[in-house]
Amino acid sequence: MERYPDIEIYLATANLEALSRWLGEALGAEPLAPAGKHRWRTRGHGGGDDIPVLLVAQAADGFASLWLDSPHTPWPTDADLAREAAATLGCEVRCSLGGWQPGDDPDRFLQVLPDGSESAIDWPDSGR
Repeated sequence: MERYPDIEIYLATANLEALSRWLGEALGAEPLAPAGKHRWRTRGHGGGDDIPVLLVAQAADGFASLWLDSPHTPWPTDADLAREAAATLGCEVRCSLGGWQPGDDPDRFLQVLPDGSESAIDWPDSGR
C-alpha cells in the first residue's frame, strides 16, 4: 500500500479539546498548543519517529487544516485519516483524492461525512 510523505485533511469543525484527545490517543501527542494566530501545534509519535502536527483554523472556506508532517502516522493516506477523523470527531472532512501529480485537477476532493458516506467533489465550488 502506498504511504504518503505527509497527510493533510480539512475539518468542517475543529473542536480543540476533541482533536487533542483524539491525537493523544492515536499518536501519544500532547494537547494542541497555541502557535500563532489561528494556529496550534503538537507532536505525536509513530514507529519511533516524531510526527509534527499543525492545525490552522479557517484555512479554506471555513474549514480547518490538520497537517501531519511525517510518513510515520498510523494512516498511510489522506483518505485513511479523513475517514477516521469524520467518524471519531463527528464532522465533515475533506482531503485530496490521492497523491497529487502534475496534470491532476487541484480542485477535486474527497468528502467524508460522519455517517461514513463519501463522494468526490469540486472544492471550493461545491456546496456544503
